[in-house]
This record gives sequence, structure tokens and C-alpha cells, in this order.
Amino acid sequence: MLVKELMSLDPIVIAPDASLHDALQLMREHQVRRLPVLSRDGKLVGIVLEKDLLYASPSPATSLSVYELNYLMSKITIESLMSRDVITVTEDCPLEEAARIMADNQIGGLPVMREGRLVGMITESDLFKVFLDLLGARDPGLRVTILVEEGRGVLARVTQAISNHDADIVSLSTFEGDSPSRRELTFKVQGLHREQIAAIVEELDAELVDLRETS
Repeated sequence: MLVKELMSLDPIVIAPDASLHDALQLMREHQVRRLPVLSRDGKLVGIVLEKDLLYASPSPATSLSVYELNYLMSKITIESLMSRDVITVTEDCPLEEAARIMADNQIGGLPVMREGRLVGMITESDLFKVFLDLLGARDPGLRVTILVEEGRGVLARVTQAISNHDADIVSLSTFEGDSPSRRELTFKVQGLHREQIAAIVEELDAELVDLRETS
């Protein structure tokens, strides 16, 4: 899956000369936590986060009046608060690469570019949706986690064993095991009972880590 398949199109943006107040209002209205900053000619020049705005906002304990607060906030521009070194990805970037970039840089979203122009946003919320799909979180069935020895044909043997029982595999994911020589497989199946799963795991000479019914 590529970023363009999951990104939000036409992201909410803001101009560098907009005020702090304008930015907060935009974020609340559209329920977003970051705003790409575009110049008048449509060039991406920065990004501003909700936390940047909150840190810059006057303290609730201030003695200033409402009118003084509004005046002060109207004088603080986005240009003075935004981050200028924006990490971006292209729309053809693999989704896992975008996730790696976010994790490595401890950021929650990336502007998506096409030939130097902003075309979308990909965020951690989008990645959570993929995670739910990968693990079949919304599908009923038996959720099974096993540890298997690393090697060629392991996945084929697991899927074949389940297929031999006329069951359906709703989802299947692999993760690092408890040692370099083992892999953890988590899959969800429909059409099998617990006893049948236990027999399949024994047949595969695997270790059953977790088995539970989901609805």
C-alpha cells in the first residue's frame, strides 16, 4: 500500500501571516492537530502543531482582560511559531516507509508532496486504521498467536494446515519472535474450534502463545 491510497486529500492549510487565534480556530473547526503553512504562491514553507500554539498562548492565570488577550493573540503570527524544516513524503512512498519516518522522527503526521506541491497529509491516525485492518480487529473469529521456527515455507505450511480444515483466514501478520531464530505469527480464522486450532499448532510443531475468541 502506498501513501496516496490512504492520505487525506486537500488538507487544511494556513498562511504564514495568519494569527495564532486563526490557527486555533481552524484546528478546532476541522479537528486537526497540525497545519501545513503555505506561502502565497502555494509553496510549503512550514508546519505548525497544536502544541506550538498552546505553548505560545497566554496562561489562563493571566491578569489580562479578554480584549487584551485577543489583541495579543492577533499579533502572534504563524510565521513566528511554525517549524521550517518540514519532513515530507511523496504520494508514491510505501506506507511502511512513511510509518518508519514518523517513528524515527517522533512526529505524528507528514505532508504529502507531488512535484513540489502539497497534495495531502498522512497521519498516525491513518496508520492506526491500517493496523486494525491488518489484524482483522473488526472481524469475528479466533485470534491465534504462535511462535514458529524461522525458515522457508513456514507461512505456506501454516496456511495449508488451516486450509485443510476448510477454514477461512481473515488476517495474518508476522512479527519478530523471542529470538532471531523464531517468528511470531498472529492470525484470525473463521470456521474452526479451539480444539482444532490446538491440533493444528501441534501438527506444525509450533508454540501456542495466545488463543481467544473475538466478536
